[in-house]
Amino acid sequence: MIHGYAASASVWPGQRLVLHVSTDATRFRVGFYRWAGKLVHMFTSSWVDGERACERGADQDWQWPAYGFALPAGWPSGAYIAHLEEPGAGAPHVALRDAAVLFVVRGYGAVRLLYKIPLATYNAYNFSGGGCYYANPPRSSNPPGTRLSFHRPGGGVGGPTFGAPDYYDAASPRQTFAHWDARFIGWLLHKGYTPEFCTDLDIHADPGLLRNYRLLLSVGHDEYWSEAMRDGVEGFIGRGGNAAFFSANLCWWRIHLVDGASAMVCHQGGPHGALDHWWPASGAGRPEDALAGVSYRHGGGWWDGPRETAGFAVQDPDHWIFAGTGLRCGECFGANTIPPLAGYECDGAPLAAFDHASGLASLAPDARQCGTPAGLTLLAACPLDARWQERPLRETCAAAGGVHAATMSIFTRGGTVFSAGTTDWAQVLGSGQDERVDTMTGNVIDGLMGRCARPHCTAESPEREETSIATTLLTKAAIQ
Repeated sequence: MIHGYAASASVWPGQRLVLHVSTDATRFRVGFYRWAGKLVHMFTSSWVDGERACERGADQDWQWPAYGFALPAGWPSGAYIAHLEEPGAGAPHVALRDAAVLFVVRGYGAVRLLYKIPLATYNAYNFSGGGCYYANPPRSSNPPGTRLSFHRPGGGVGGPTFGAPDYYDAASPRQTFAHWDARFIGWLLHKGYTPEFCTDLDIHADPGLLRNYRLLLSVGHDEYWSEAMRDGVEGFIGRGGNAAFFSANLCWWRIHLVDGASAMVCHQGGPHGALDHWWPASGAGRPEDALAGVSYRHGGGWWDGPRETAGFAVQDPDHWIFAGTGLRCGECFGANTIPPLAGYECDGAPLAAFDHASGLASLAPDARQCGTPAGLTLLAACPLDARWQERPLRETCAAAGGVHAATMSIFTRGGTVFSAGTTDWAQVLGSGQDERVDTMTGNVIDGLMGRCARPHCTAESPEREETSIATTLLTKAAIQ
């Protein structure tokens, strides 16, 4: 048996990657693969001597033997897997639960599209060492909460993950790279996009790195954010940068990085409430709606078994995001896909009502009190009925009270922010079940990338930009 973890899961081209490895074998080697919709072999190291090391607790640095590997300077920015190969090892795959380490090769801003890998969320559910935020949580007193180490196996690939299997995809555990990110990245590269990559920990360490880009992508489940991460992304948007969140349960918990960012702490409950919830005054007092326009507390979760929804009802069919889809006002999409487009967790905007006859929703008059940005446009909404397993407590309602709905939305505040309102967008994307999902995804990326031809330009006024995007995409749809 062989396991490992990276000293740092983010490196520059040509930099030395340090892996910490424990193995029963007398020797091992490492095969390096870039994820491009499939594993693309880059090179394999020579054999090195192996050593067995002891496991530690989930909150500890495991301090396994270190092995350094010099990476070629010509490697493209991307998501990579280091396959730890004992003699007689089988072929690697993207959903390995041992013998693999996920890492990112950074880029220098040669392209304007940046894809963020959510290492903090992977780590929150990583069960190596017998604990995580959801079972056997190792306690921390300063800061208060639960402490988890990044220096242990797992965290994306190569380790055990807490949580029930996905009814629709038991082979690909939620909270892993294979479940959402790998699918979306594969679609991007297949469509000819050439994103650069970073981790959320990179943004924590250097929020200024975002200045090199025009559009930031977050996909799947991006639940755990530090204040530095959030400050960096909101500052980027305020300066005219754009963000597209094809994700949900977004920025639900605040984390504190400690010990040189080798571990993270989050306080999720106690006599005085959860100190690291973003939205309440008893926590951070900084509603996540202000970042993304939506929040999990206006949506809900359905974790176990098959989900049933009526799909997303279109609110604004003339918006440029729907160009080329043929969707009409009140028409639904994403109800009959496998899985349903409304994912196991969904984010929403605070709605006053949803009319099932017309399929039209209205924003609550007090939405601004929840942190909803001014000028938020409702694009589509999928109501979450009483069968959903959680419809959270909100400021103005009891638990499950009020209208809960997965909400697709967009707003402009300096830059433009799109939110899909569902974790499972990537599960439907590229599956051939609903081509309109693919069309909308391309519209979002093309539109938000095309607002400015120069990497560091100042944004135009929101009105001029929205008009320009709409004209470009409607023309594109007419040609097709």
